[in-house]
Amino acid sequence: MNPIVWLIIIVLDICFWIVIVSAILSWLIAFNIVNTRNQFVGAIAETLYRLTEPMLAPIRRFLPTLGGIDLSPLVLLVLIRFLQQVVIYFTAQM
Repeated sequence: MNPIVWLIIIVLDICFWIVIVSAILSWLIAFNIVNTRNQFVGAIAETLYRLTEPMLAPIRRFLPTLGGIDLSPLVLLVLIRFLQQVVIYFTAQM
């Protein structure tokens, strides 16, 4: 496998896991399981928010509001996996 393709797939995989961790942490914060007044938790939450928000904000503009349910992380996860498969497919064609 081409090293550049390998790097692209690894970066997309890291983005995938960052989105999952961010979604789980947001649920834990929403249900008051984790307290954001703790400096360590607050720093992690802020970092994850800053990493994922640039990817999630454009998706949120197109999705309809469903009350308190945010489907943008799910859409982003599907898009990331789709991009990985596209990269693998076009690499195999070469």
